[in-house]
Amino acid sequence: MGFEQDWRQASATAPEQGPMRLNSGPPPGPLFPGTRDFGSAPAEKKAAANTIENDLEPSTKKAGDHADEASNGTVKALDGWSTGAGLKKVQETWDRQVTGLMGRLASEKTALRGTSNMFLRNDITTGDGFSIVKPSPDSKLNGI
Repeated sequence: MGFEQDWRQASATAPEQGPMRLNSGPPPGPLFPGTRDFGSAPAEKKAAANTIENDLEPSTKKAGDHADEASNGTVKALDGWSTGAGLKKVQETWDRQVTGLMGRLASEKTALRGTSNMFLRNDITTGDGFSIVKPSPDSKLNGI
């Protein structure tokens, strides 16, 4: 099934909801009693990154290439005409936008994959902060 079909199917079956979040479940805190964790879902982040890599990036590149192929012949046929120059400028703008979108998708994919490492490093640093500190043997408060 292609991206467009997947999107239509997901949109048709999705319940109405508030702003989209990458993490599943309600956010932690006193407003949401009974939550067991802070909502990090590494498997979902990995799945989202894989969707970008396997579906969105190839589909976006294909759409960009298709638009170029479709308009190249027309640009050549209208060479020397104002319409041809205008179409060439539109094509250049489209190419810049596709390039920008591809860069954004790659950035989001990298961020999603790096988030798990960030949480792990944060957990280790927080755990290190709870290390038992031994009192200094030379403290002036000893023996008081």
